This record gives sequence, C-alpha cells and structure tokens, in this order.
Amino acid sequence: MATPSTVFTELVTTTDRKWGQKVTDNVSKHNALLRRMKDKGNIKTVSGGYEIAEQLAYAENATYQRYSGYEGLNTSASDVLTSVKYPFQQVALHVTASGRELRMNSGEQQMISLVKERKANALRTAANQFSIDVYSDGALTNQINGLANLIQTPGTGTVGGIDSSTWTFWKNKFKEMTGTNTAASPSAANAASMKADMNALWLSLNRGTDKPDIIVMTHDFYALYELGEQQLQRYMDADRAQSGFGGLKYKTADVIFDDNTNFGTTAEKAYFVNTDYLYLVQHREAQWTMDDQKKPVNQDAVVIPMYWMGNMVCTNRSLQGILFDAA
Repeated sequence: MATPSTVFTELVTTTDRKWGQKVTDNVSKHNALLRRMKDKGNIKTVSGGYEIAEQLAYAENATYQRYSGYEGLNTSASDVLTSVKYPFQQVALHVTASGRELRMNSGEQQMISLVKERKANALRTAANQFSIDVYSDGALTNQINGLANLIQTPGTGTVGGIDSSTWTFWKNKFKEMTGTNTAASPSAANAASMKADMNALWLSLNRGTDKPDIIVMTHDFYALYELGEQQLQRYMDADRAQSGFGGLKYKTADVIFDDNTNFGTTAEKAYFVNTDYLYLVQHREAQWTMDDQKKPVNQDAVVIPMYWMGNMVCTNRSLQGILFDAA
C-alpha cells in the first residue's frame, strides 16, 4: 500500500542538501566558545584513525648553548615532542515521524509544515545538548571532553592520555578566589577582590604574545565582574556580543557567560581559555551527517539518523586556567 513516508523522507533530505553544515553552523552560533574556535579555524576534520592524536612540544631544545671560538658544541638529540591522544566519541540525532503523523499530514502543505518543525527541533536539540557537552567534565558515557575535563580546579588530572601529576608541564593553571563565598555576596569590595585574583591568574597564563582570548563565566561570577565594570563600560564589539551570552572585556579577552544544565548559575567558575590550543575535531563522514531513512521492523514510523563523531582536544594545558570559589 502507498505510504507518505517517501514524501517525508524526500522533504527532509532534499529541501536542504547541506543539512549537516546547517546543524554545525547552528551549534557553533549557539555557543560563544565554539563560535570563537570556528572563527579561528579550530574546528578541524579528520579522515579516520583509532583515536585523535595531536603533536605537542613538552620541552625546549636542550642544545641551545652560548659558546666562544672553538668550544665544543652540544649536538645531542633533544626529545621535545610527544603526542596527546583523545578517543573518538559519537552523537546520534534522529528526525522521526510515526505512520499516523505521516498519514494525517499527507497533504503537501501539512507535510512541509511537519518537516519544517521536526528539522527545527533537531537544530535546537543539537545546539542545546552539544553546548552541555562542551562545558562538561566528560563523565557521562561516551561524552566528549568539555572544559571541566580539560581545565580542572586542582590543575591535574589525566587528559589526552597524559597524567599531569607525573608530567607537570601538562598542568593547567588554577586559583581559588580570596575570601569565603565571595561570588555569592556581590559587593564593590568583593568585585575588587575578584579583579585582583583575575589579575594574578592572568599573569600566570601569559607567555609572550600567548594569552587567554576568552573568559567563560558562570552567572554569579559574571554578575560580580559586571558590578565592578559598570563604571568603565568595557564591552566587546557587536559581532562578538551577538555570538554569546554577554559582552564584557577583561584586558584583551572577551568575557561571556553561558547557562545550561551542566554549567549552571551557581557553579562559581571562570575559565580563562587560550583558544589557539583548543580544537573541536570531527570525522569527515560524521559531521552531523544525514544517513538514509530507516524503517523500524516493530514500529509504524520513519527514522532519519544524523551522526557526529569527534572530540574536543587541548594541545597546551599550561596556558589554560580556571578561577573558582570553593566555598
């Protein structure tokens, strides 16, 4: 018997042939950190591999030598490179419709409306859920490494297969705020104390021209920082402001806040991120890529899957930092 499922499938897959790119764009525009990484070209595509491997320099070349005349030179080999490795994680998202819905919406206009609503819902879901993952500690099954995993409050942790308790070059910087429950007690004095703590952490994260370019704060931190900045009115440019959830500046870095179920209003954290060393790596065949329709054997329905595969990776933790209020 004829079924409208083919019409639904054709509308989903052909009305927007660059659907995967549209989802990717929506995800990055929904999250200011991802938007910054995209602007820098730090959303990368790979063709395969058992895991995501990135080269990093963990030491300086030991043959640097000041010498005079015929003095012997140091030509010893210098072991300066290692690899950091991250697992591929996967995400699936499905555009679905039951046989009942398809038959009730079999008219052309009704079918177009149904497809439009389902695709819009998929866009929102991908953007909201992936934003949660971006700030996560990666603790959920098959979850990507978020900022809470890459930048940790004690500065240590095993990240990318390297134990930073053993290899201290791999520690991120961290600083606990001065005082007790500072962020939860907004006042001019606490705002000034917060600025002093931010200054101290900032200095530890500067290496020549390398410095944080974006600071992601929870609501309480952002409110306290804004309290101290209201007289100065230091806001980022309009283009940056519209890509995030706030628009303040700290030195040369943009200051934003974000809010989702994993990075809530009272987490009391501020991530000082140098996005030159932060990448979102995705597989070229799973970039929110749409697959052929599936028809479940035990359901009267049509399912159209989309797949994403990759991870968020860091190649220099020592230039990343976190300011937090422990109590």
